Amino acid sequence: MNQRQRKKLSRHLFEAILMGDTARVKALLRSGADPERADSEGTTPLYAASVNGEAAIARLLLVAGASPDTESSGLGSEGTPLCAAACWGHTETVRELLAHGADPNLHEDHGTGRSPLDWANDGPHPETAALLTTAGATPTG
Repeated sequence: MNQRQRKKLSRHLFEAILMGDTARVKALLRSGADPERADSEGTTPLYAASVNGEAAIARLLLVAGASPDTESSGLGSEGTPLCAAACWGHTETVRELLAHGADPNLHEDHGTGRSPLDWANDGPHPETAALLTTAGATPTG
């Protein structure tokens, strides 16, 4: 597959994620879309699914090889998928990320920012915070 085809698949993957089209995401991944390929601004597919609470899509991306802890760097989309899901109280997405190895204590900004538990507590999203705590998240100072 050439660069142009990969770019086109990636663009379609982001469109499907933003529309919440699980079947289309599945088809695009089967066609060779890279679950780790960030868009031109640095946003990863898993971050996009996580911030939008698309648990089923997050699962598909994770099974296809997306790393649960890869930080996104797009403007307004900075951070880890787990922080994004926790910030908005997307408990099912948090559950999927944790089930696929996301680190509940990984802070954003390459370890210098906020943790998923910080985001969940500030929400406030007590159900999400409880899930993170059960998974081993520890409160920060």
